[in-house]
Amino acid sequence: MSAVARSLQSLSAREAVRLLSTAVVGRVAFTVGGLPVIVPVTFAVFDDAVVMRTADDTRLATAADGGVLAFEADDVDPTTRTGWSVVVTGTAEVVVDRLGQARIHSVVEPFAPGTHDVHIRLPLTSVKGRRVVTVAG
Repeated sequence: MSAVARSLQSLSAREAVRLLSTAVVGRVAFTVGGLPVIVPVTFAVFDDAVVMRTADDTRLATAADGGVLAFEADDVDPTTRTGWSVVVTGTAEVVVDRLGQARIHSVVEPFAPGTHDVHIRLPLTSVKGRRVVTVAG
């Protein structure tokens, strides 16, 4: 196995949001009873926020109502060991107005079966990203 030089680069917020917009599945992190919980979700970047849907009986639905969430999505090439990762953190809100729910419903189609009537919005307040690239040599 030959060694390939790689470099870690910080992404601008604009580039991080652009890359995040290309992903379909991410992970949302929150706490329950002081312990971390991470769950995969389908999502979209929409109207200056990460938006997602969940069922009303989930831990995510409870945590998202004014709670602090961290959301992460990435794309990694296991062969070249290159890729990117973006993290959005902030205070989430459960969208309760019908128009807002309809707009989120139109851009997020959950993979999991069932009813996903809780519409969550996580504003793009804090966006951090980084990329691993190969270095020409």
